[in-house]
Amino acid sequence: MGHTVGMDVRIAVVIPVGPGDAAWRGLLPQLHALPPGAQLRLVASQPEDASPAALAAAAGLPDDRAWVHGSRGRARQMNAGASATRGDLLWFLHADTRFDDPARAVAAVLASAAAHPDALGYLDLRFADDGPAATAINAAGAWIRSRWLRMPFGDQGLFLARATFERLGGFDESLPAAEDHALVWAARRAGVPLRAAGASITTSARRYAEHGWARTTWRHLRLTAAQAWRFSRGREYGS
Repeated sequence: MGHTVGMDVRIAVVIPVGPGDAAWRGLLPQLHALPPGAQLRLVASQPEDASPAALAAAAGLPDDRAWVHGSRGRARQMNAGASATRGDLLWFLHADTRFDDPARAVAAVLASAAAHPDALGYLDLRFADDGPAATAINAAGAWIRSRWLRMPFGDQGLFLARATFERLGGFDESLPAAEDHALVWAARRAGVPLRAAGASITTSARRYAEHGWARTTWRHLRLTAAQAWRFSRGREYGS
């Protein structure tokens, strides 16, 4: 039976914040596009990274917002953030996420959730200009991986109804990495459809600049193939 998610749904945005990570400060102004009543939870793995003053100073954001402390690990942090909200629709964003058109992205997410309430949604990936130009190839690869191979990743702003998230068991906290990939495969095994929202999301390309485009791309391809093989069979990553 389907879950009803309307355009006036209460959306909750969850952003895990790694140790010493300040990238979220650049994301906050873009979240002014969130509708009234939206919830925002930034989940820090160590208390000293939480900055209530900076959050309170971000005028124009939803009033219902707060820092949450979660055990270190992206899966644990995102689960903690989801548990600390009452939103019907959960939207998981990385701290270095950016939008070319925030209002369009928010509208696309809400429209997609309303049209496909049982789906796991995602946005099309782009890379920022803080890395090599060759990351345009990676963006094209992400489009193929998501649309043709049905494997969107966490940097594509995964969103889904809370009821679906809970039915899938949330993010697997036993995994040292790839919790987003595991959630996608859990959704596929459970018959949850995957839907592109029809808007784009931008992530940092600095890893490609720091470690080299070819080396980083090859590493990601190998990891993706290994994870897909394990998760498609319900096995834990690294087993």
